[in-house]
Amino acid sequence: MLFAAILIAVSTSAQVNKISIQASGLTCSLCSNAINKALKSVEYVDKVYADIKNSSFDISFKPGSQIDFDQLKKKVEAAGFFVAKFTVFMNFDKVKLEDDAHIVINQVTYHFLNIKDSNVSGEHSFQVLDKGYVSAKTFKKNAIYTKMDCYKTGVAGTCCTKSGVKEGNRIYHVMLL
Repeated sequence: MLFAAILIAVSTSAQVNKISIQASGLTCSLCSNAINKALKSVEYVDKVYADIKNSSFDISFKPGSQIDFDQLKKKVEAAGFFVAKFTVFMNFDKVKLEDDAHIVINQVTYHFLNIKDSNVSGEHSFQVLDKGYVSAKTFKKNAIYTKMDCYKTGVAGTCCTKSGVKEGNRIYHVMLL
């Protein structure tokens, strides 16, 4: 019963408006086209806008879709490239964010790092900081913002059960931009 109360207290909803993925390793328009095709093959993707100059892809989604960040990252990797930056644009409605804390939004667990505790509304963007979403140097640099083991693994451990997150669940470590 206490577990359910904690989960309800930290669970909220918000809507992902779009995602911008910057890829590394692109050398030509054929490379860009490979990623573009891979991303368009995802069932919940509505449109992909490629910016060849910046090696980035803005992705919009079909209404009401549950977006899987890991699936999008894997599509870029399956096309033969790496994610250099993964930015999420989300519309919040009075969502309480706390530094170095977990929050469940639409059944996805986020761990916000290096932020001021606040209630957020409107569109905000955040960068995913997990391994494979940023360079190894950036990943290591951002480790100073938490002592929780979930940052190293990307999954909930004993550090997360206090906030009602089930051990073994995927956690996305993020920083507001």
